[in-house]
Amino acid sequence: MVASNWLRAAHRGVPPLLVTALLVGLSPMALAESPTQRQELAAALRQLDALERTVGHSTAHTPIAPGERYYFDYPRLLADLARVRAGIQGYLTPSRAQPRDLSELAGDYRVELPASAPPGITP
Repeated sequence: MVASNWLRAAHRGVPPLLVTALLVGLSPMALAESPTQRQELAAALRQLDALERTVGHSTAHTPIAPGERYYFDYPRLLADLARVRAGIQGYLTPSRAQPRDLSELAGDYRVELPASAPPGITP
């Protein structure tokens, strides 16, 4: 299809660079706001809901065992999930020209307990 458009444009005297720029420049804009993309992002939000419920359940039912040196940092994971949710919701319902928050995800969920911490006490 691109080759046929290229040949037609060349026969009509349209500069090939202009045709290339139009074909390359317009296709991402046309696909950026497709209904399929909105549906997939809405599905991702539903999956985030399910993941947050699972993490909340794990948080409540997985105590830190005495003597463990490392544990999974559930609050940090929940904060990152909230950040991802805010990004998706911000894309789906953009506000008027507001500056974006450029903070990064934490990403490191393994926390070492200090050796002097009494058993059963979470930092």
